[in-house]
Amino acid sequence: LYIEIYGGVSMIDLTIHQESLDRAIERARENGIIIPTFAQMRNPNLVPPQIVERLKKIGLWDVDPANLFRITWHNEHKMQGGTYGDVSFIELPSSLTGVKARIIALVGKWFPTGCHKVGASFGCLVPRLVTGQFDPTYHKAVWPSTGNYCRGGAYNSKLLSCASIAILPAEMSKERFEWLSQIAGEVIATPGCESNVKEIFDKTWELKTTRKDVMIFNQFEEMGNHLWHYYVTGKAIEEAFRSIARKGDRFAGACFTSGSAGTMGSGDYLKEVFPNSKLAVGEALQCPTLLNNGFGGHRIEGIGDKHVPWVHNVKNIDMVIAIDDDDSQNLLRLFNSEEGKRDLVEEAGVASEVVEQLSLMGISGIANLLCCIKFAKYYELTENDVVATVFTDSAIMYESRIKELDEQQGVYSPMTAARDFGMHLRGIRTDNMLELTYEARKRVHNLKYYTWVEQQGRSVEELNAQWYDPNYWKNIHEQVTEIDALIDEFNRRVGLIDKL
Repeated sequence: LYIEIYGGVSMIDLTIHQESLDRAIERARENGIIIPTFAQMRNPNLVPPQIVERLKKIGLWDVDPANLFRITWHNEHKMQGGTYGDVSFIELPSSLTGVKARIIALVGKWFPTGCHKVGASFGCLVPRLVTGQFDPTYHKAVWPSTGNYCRGGAYNSKLLSCASIAILPAEMSKERFEWLSQIAGEVIATPGCESNVKEIFDKTWELKTTRKDVMIFNQFEEMGNHLWHYYVTGKAIEEAFRSIARKGDRFAGACFTSGSAGTMGSGDYLKEVFPNSKLAVGEALQCPTLLNNGFGGHRIEGIGDKHVPWVHNVKNIDMVIAIDDDDSQNLLRLFNSEEGKRDLVEEAGVASEVVEQLSLMGISGIANLLCCIKFAKYYELTENDVVATVFTDSAIMYESRIKELDEQQGVYSPMTAARDFGMHLRGIRTDNMLELTYEARKRVHNLKYYTWVEQQGRSVEELNAQWYDPNYWKNIHEQVTEIDALIDEFNRRVGLIDKL
């Protein structure tokens, strides 16, 4: 098992499988693979200068093992030949958001594949690879996802010379399927849309019980997903805040919609650094599982629902925020049409340089922004408060969705732009929100039982440990040092790092 229980505390299994590890090392040597450490992804100043020079010669999305070193929030904003810089983030002004609080968002577009999910999938695959639990000469890595995670997993698999199988709902955007067909060894489309997570689990279970050569990397339960965001994304948000903080400013909190809840792991880090801050989790109003045990379908691609992910530290959240998917859909057009951008500049008074950056938000990124706005309104935050989020991917992944909206609603006009700005942005209210009490948190946590214990074979003992054991999450966070040591040893045995 990848997750084992040690005295009631869940840990990432780092047991060495020597024969498989030897084969993995030989495969890496044959394919010129050097693996970055978590510390290097957190702080690229630690990356060897020879690798930095190599990055200057390849594109951001190229299938080249060197791009493993671009799994960081510090990439230059270049599609070709970029190296590193400051943390990639933008600040959204009050002229756009309508709130006094300063809202900052890390930008996922500048990761390979255009999404930060390459980091989450790295955190899941690499610990098994450098321990020999995953044998690249035998196993196929299975990436079940509602979209970007399977893209990141397939991409990392390709870079690490591992075979892959991507699983995602059939109704996801065609851009995802077109790209995956070139990268993944196999692509499986499951019935339904973004909210049909159970169907993904069912296909995963089928593969697990019928094929010996597959290894499942389920982002909803893989603690490497949580750990990567805790260690890398959390630190990046801290750096972004400190770079713009003025005297008297405070970090008020962070808001993230819950797909796999991996990004919520960064909230654990932020609440350690900023103990008075709050952490909010967002979901689609059309499927309000966390808000009121609800269910349904929705169109906010990039977030999952109808269950609580195993990797979500529910005890650490303060608020649930539901976002109407009509708001995200209509703002996607407002932010990415010439008429919409013109209205924002001429009528709303948003600076043109800000408007040109709004395409950095995909649909879930827009939902994250709306969560921050509702959060700021609810807590009556001031100009000295900073709220953080992430833009998981950008609008480039949703061009077909914009065309679909044009077909459904007609050509975008100045009147439509004014409607969308007033109704779907400035008209955002503090409805469909829940500030969590202790009992409310426990109610959300208990929802894990039905998915993970009854359906996926987890134990009640571990479920209780997540809630009651104060060391459960702490011990996982501390494993990053051991994982980095295993990566360093893997690279040493491959022998390429000494030849740079």
